[in-house]
Amino acid sequence: MKVVVGQGSCGVATGAKKTSAEFEKLIAAAGLDVAVEKTGCVGNCYLEPVVDVYGADGALAARYVRVQPEKVGEIVERHLKGGEIAKELAISEIDEKFLSSQKRIVLRNAGVINPESIDAYTAVGGYRSIEKVLKEMSPEAVIEEIKISGLRGRGGAGFPTWFKWDAARKNRGASKYMVCNADEGDPGAFMDRSVLEGDPHSLLEGMTIGGYAMGANEGVIYVRAEYPLAIYRLEMAIEQSRAKGFLGKNLFGTGFDFDIRIKAGAGAFVCGEETALIASLEGERGMPRLKPPFPAEKGFWQQPTNINNVETFANVPWIIANGGAAFGAVGTDKSKGTKVFALAGKIKKGGLVEVPMGLPLRDVIYGIGDGIKNDKAFKAVQMGGPSGGCIPASLIDTPVDYENITKTGAIVGSGGMIVMDETTCMVDMARYFLDFTRKESCGKCNYCRIGTKRMLEILERITRGEGRDGDIELLVELAEKIKDGSMCGLGQTAPNPVLTTIRYFRNEYEDHIYKKKCTAHSCKALLTFEITDACKGCTLCAKKCPVGAISGETKQKHVIDLDRCIRCGKCEESCKFGAILRD
Repeated sequence: MKVVVGQGSCGVATGAKKTSAEFEKLIAAAGLDVAVEKTGCVGNCYLEPVVDVYGADGALAARYVRVQPEKVGEIVERHLKGGEIAKELAISEIDEKFLSSQKRIVLRNAGVINPESIDAYTAVGGYRSIEKVLKEMSPEAVIEEIKISGLRGRGGAGFPTWFKWDAARKNRGASKYMVCNADEGDPGAFMDRSVLEGDPHSLLEGMTIGGYAMGANEGVIYVRAEYPLAIYRLEMAIEQSRAKGFLGKNLFGTGFDFDIRIKAGAGAFVCGEETALIASLEGERGMPRLKPPFPAEKGFWQQPTNINNVETFANVPWIIANGGAAFGAVGTDKSKGTKVFALAGKIKKGGLVEVPMGLPLRDVIYGIGDGIKNDKAFKAVQMGGPSGGCIPASLIDTPVDYENITKTGAIVGSGGMIVMDETTCMVDMARYFLDFTRKESCGKCNYCRIGTKRMLEILERITRGEGRDGDIELLVELAEKIKDGSMCGLGQTAPNPVLTTIRYFRNEYEDHIYKKKCTAHSCKALLTFEITDACKGCTLCAKKCPVGAISGETKQKHVIDLDRCIRCGKCEESCKFGAILRD
């Protein structure tokens, strides 16, 4: 019997380490022969800390959720000692649907194995794929298997993986490099981080297979320094793999050498672009370079280089083990396999989701995510992060694949999926994402450096109620010029959130500009608060007001001095009678 505590970043943030320590203490006190282990995030981030109890037969006996230290004693007494499942602490059937509705290939081991144990990875078939590749397959055969699978890069562009590997293989160089882009920078995205924390060996194995296919002997993982737990477990996995002979010299006695090192980046969003990433690897400022030449020809140190992201590599061992045709049987004709999404925002059940390509958005948001918080109306979903766009409720049945999502004006991107409800102002949402890309611009291109700044200034004016006639048209004009005049993907896609919100929510822009109203009642500068006849004169709102803008006698209707009101909303939050109207 063993107890496994989810200790990805989401679990640790909610107290999983304390929960694990409490289990160890109480199990030792009771003299029980029960091991306490750790695992990564299983995906149900909204239920953390998650604790799995496995029986003596190795099968999962029960999954407990939201297990804070004070709940541990009951699980130890009733389940570990008494053999009775504490059902009121266990996961519900509705929450189990969150996982049962998914198709897990990339996340096959996440929340299942101990990410800090190479033996746990090999016990589920780990490193058998690289052994098969080195002993039974030529590099060309490996590339052909990836081609059959239809695997496309999961970092955003969706470029065929086999083509990049083949191009790098055919180009000659003194050295060749296999690089993993783990610089996950989209707001609300945590797909790659969860794989690194929960199943780091799958990345190492996928990179080694790719290195063999393209003729590289060195791999580099470029990961942002803001992922300390991911880096810690990656470092541990690399050392364990070297000790077992899965990295280093003469792998499996075949004469093939391959090793991997980590480069911690400073967290620049632009370094998600492959040539900017390469510049950073070389010790230069992360700025994009003109293409061609492409990295497959002249990349890291001007040598043939292939760059894929974490999710792409994590698919590779499964494809080799099960065959490219098995992977290609999942998804759609042009978008094969599965895609991992970070489901966040105004969603009831947020977390990590892996679904077959082609599944409608409705099935993800309502089938897996269980709909919108507080049963509010679904308004839009932002896909592709700052480089993507907003997809409105009217298009909720859009299949999630590269082709159909692109038609909406958004992109699949690396996998961020931020859900918005009726209280979200789409103008302010566009302002938020443009503010992000403006700050993250490297400044190399005039259109990106200056154009995003000018667009942001217009959006800020509009959200303050200072919009002018012609602002919408000016935003579109600037957006098109920035897209055409920027060198890399950051600038070329920066206007997407603005263009899609204008396309689908133009009425909100017009309300801000011409009516000086925010229909979502979100933009603070455009809000007004009014105390209605439902006021009981309890004086609580007046006490909470930080500027003394509310006056009135006890048990009498109060009033708000709108000239003094700073629109903080403290009065609305404090009112127990719903007597304060926001407009």
